[in-house]
Amino acid sequence: MKHSFLTIALLIGAWAINAQEFTRQDSLRGSITPEREWWDLNHYDLNVKVEPSKKFITGYNVVRYKVLKEAKTLQIDLQEPMKIESISQDGKKLKFTSEGNAHFIKLKKKQVPGDLNELKIVYSGYPREAVRAPWDGGFSWKEDENGNPFVATSCQGLGASVWWPNKDHMYDEVDSMRISITVPDHLMDVSNGQLESVEENGESKTFNWMVKNPINNYGVNVNIGNYTHFGETYEGENGPLQLDYYVLPENLDKAKTQFAQTPMMIRAFEHWFGPYPFYEDGFKLVEVPYLGMEHQSSVTYGNKFENGYLGRDLSGTGWGLKFDFIIIHEAGHEWFANNITYKDIADMWVHEGFTAYSENLYLDYHFGKKAAAEYVIGTRTNIQNDRPIIGPYGVNKSGSGDMYYKGANMLHTLRQLVEDDKKWREILRGLNKDFYHQTVTSQQIENYLSEKSGKDLSAFFDQYLRTTMIPKLEYKIDGKTISYRYVNIVEGFDMPIKIAVKGSEKWLFPNATWKTEELGGTQVDFDKNFYIETQKI
Repeated sequence: MKHSFLTIALLIGAWAINAQEFTRQDSLRGSITPEREWWDLNHYDLNVKVEPSKKFITGYNVVRYKVLKEAKTLQIDLQEPMKIESISQDGKKLKFTSEGNAHFIKLKKKQVPGDLNELKIVYSGYPREAVRAPWDGGFSWKEDENGNPFVATSCQGLGASVWWPNKDHMYDEVDSMRISITVPDHLMDVSNGQLESVEENGESKTFNWMVKNPINNYGVNVNIGNYTHFGETYEGENGPLQLDYYVLPENLDKAKTQFAQTPMMIRAFEHWFGPYPFYEDGFKLVEVPYLGMEHQSSVTYGNKFENGYLGRDLSGTGWGLKFDFIIIHEAGHEWFANNITYKDIADMWVHEGFTAYSENLYLDYHFGKKAAAEYVIGTRTNIQNDRPIIGPYGVNKSGSGDMYYKGANMLHTLRQLVEDDKKWREILRGLNKDFYHQTVTSQQIENYLSEKSGKDLSAFFDQYLRTTMIPKLEYKIDGKTISYRYVNIVEGFDMPIKIAVKGSEKWLFPNATWKTEELGGTQVDFDKNFYIETQKI
């Protein structure tokens, strides 16, 4: 669908302002380079030894890939100060050149389209230490209250290559993955998927985890601690789902109380979004020494076993204290981030907008539609309108943090336009079915929502995703007549809105031109479920 000239002008202006901040490294990290596009990920076999006392890791990754077309050079990513020790294929060592965090491997073997080949990459180093996990991530090297190592990874945006070598671009998800993590013998590692086995190595243990579903790179995690475990089985839409919980022993009782929200979350989200997308890999909540993150089938948790966001209600309505923000929000990402994944982080709203909106739908399911609406409308106070929600493409750069609550309010507004809640639910479930285990662009999601709603939403999405302008409805009332128009809008924006006159609902169909019609009364109330501003003149 075409964007308006105004939107294109705004995008060009934003690009011009930001262009100077991007480097060759940004392009190597954020674009589908020629050395990436000719091969398709099939399987990772990641084996890592973690030494908390040294903050040091060593290991290897076997990368299995399908050849899509002939080529001689392959790009693998590993960020400094981590170091590649050797790379081999079929037992033969290969030469490679490095350009910052991108490493270009010179292949000896002919790459025949359709073949499955493997590379073994041996590496080691002191991985970047997280500054403010999970936002400024890496390895978090902490201790619990008893002095035991308490270690975890988080790397969205920064990239999984901060701690292991991989094809570090979101467009290509590996089909399956084995994760083997070796830790001191008194500790446990919890990673993604199902635990297959534990190997005793004398002074260390190796925990072997198997992920049977496609997984994005930043979703892969290591969590190391003196964990205790409990769990339950949830009877879901696709049958029995194993729910596992790993927490520090001193928090076991609190966790048993707080994590009772997990089956409530699954029930609500399966209702709205369809079956949990990773039944074969189970679902885990894992305590970590930072706030939390949506690692696939291994959601990390650090919300202090309290409702709200570290005990606070982000909506200011009271409804945000009815649920544990990290359990609900991060688990919502299993559908939007892990099942449906952005190809480019510029489209991160597909993760965060829908998942912030999932908080609202959780409330809708358990506390009612009115509570949900009050909550999502309350979160508008967090919206900055500092820059567009969609960022620049190809340079690993996300858009505004408004992707969370402006994104959620955009979707809440769209629900009003669809009108039929049954249809809205079918659309949300359809997204997770039709884009099951896929990487997507914003445009694909926008087109899908237009098609399934039966409405041309081109200008709607341009308005909310690609500009910082909030539509403003100017109006004047003369007796029982109202005149109205939109200002602060992109070309073609004509979203209808609902009003109430004498307690009766009525639709208005504003655009950029003044319209006048009979109200049937002298007092009008604008429906707050629509994310617009109003101004009486």
